[in-house]
Amino acid sequence: MGYIKYFLIALVVIVIDQASKLLVFHNMYLHQEINVLGEWFKLHYLLNPGMAFGIRWQSEFGKLALTIFRIIAMFGISYYLIMMTKKKAHYGFLICLALILGGAIGNVIDSTFYGVFLDNAPLDSPTKWFHGQVIDMLYFPLFEFYWPEWVPVKGGEFFEFFSPVFNIADSSIFIGVATILISQKRFFVDQVEESPAPIASEETIQSERKSEVNAMPDDISIQSEENINPDSSTS
Repeated sequence: MGYIKYFLIALVVIVIDQASKLLVFHNMYLHQEINVLGEWFKLHYLLNPGMAFGIRWQSEFGKLALTIFRIIAMFGISYYLIMMTKKKAHYGFLICLALILGGAIGNVIDSTFYGVFLDNAPLDSPTKWFHGQVIDMLYFPLFEFYWPEWVPVKGGEFFEFFSPVFNIADSSIFIGVATILISQKRFFVDQVEESPAPIASEETIQSERKSEVNAMPDDISIQSEENINPDSSTS
């Protein structure tokens, strides 16, 4: 049952993610923006019918497929986490899996239930179930500028870094995946150490010596006996 602690980590992510989304839903209006730290960290209330970091599907089937994929991935990651815990995988890798699982479940809750309980499904949705929109609010416009006119293609266009709006679940998934990619050599290193060769007993050594003597040709055995008993050759 060692995997329980990792599921608790996922649960903490889910609670924080859902609490932040519900606080935004009940205390901000859509597209409202609040400065948290100057101009580079803001809360910006958006509804995202698509994937993480503002990526959107352009079809109704895509939205439903995304929700189903998230549910399947949720169970798949849970099973994989249990299996890797039983195999005693690196604890850092297991924590990353827990972060990914918590983020996945957090967005599954939005997609599956928010259309019904928060009534935020798109107006053209055939059903509110499985068509809920994910609540995003974290916005980090670190810096912005206009490209100089002489820059090919982009000249004169406005540029903002970092422009996507996301949530705690997205952040948890990103941190888990990025950490696995960065630390994969440490997480997946072969931890099986070579065991030292067993020390042979005195009886085993003597038995091996007798076997070697018996295996020698007869002429070598006779010469060995003569060298051991020189008187036997003169008698």
